[in-house]
Amino acid sequence: MHKVMTRPRPRPSATRPPAGRPPTRRDSRRPADRTPRPIPAKPPPHPTEVFTERLLLVLSGQRPLYWVARHIANTAFDDLARLAERTPLCADGHRPTVHRIGHYQPHPEAYEVFARIATGPRLRALAFRLALGPDRKWRCTAVEMEKT
Repeated sequence: MHKVMTRPRPRPSATRPPAGRPPTRRDSRRPADRTPRPIPAKPPPHPTEVFTERLLLVLSGQRPLYWVARHIANTAFDDLARLAERTPLCADGHRPTVHRIGHYQPHPEAYEVFARIATGPRLRALAFRLALGPDRKWRCTAVEMEKT
């Protein structure tokens, strides 16, 4: 018996499917061949939005008063303590939500902010003033809420 060994001819790689899967199937665990699109960065929240949320958490009793102590200057801390004690926002069992925030900028280092706060079917008004300190950080210098 005479045996002849032949070497198989290599197939072109373009027509040959990858080993282990059909040619039309893509592996979802592997990244695609195209370059990924960059995710646009979110802009930082405006100081008026940040402070509205902070004041709302304190006035609703979800956070203690000392949680915002370093962000509040002068007599605004006393005013906030009085408001949190006299007019709690969660008194009727509903969590407060912010409906609208607006602001006026009398000069580049100050904002006068107003916000509509809803607690269930009731709307309340919250107003406060932000001032930029010498350390370039925003601080609340005055806070008021409608009388109930």
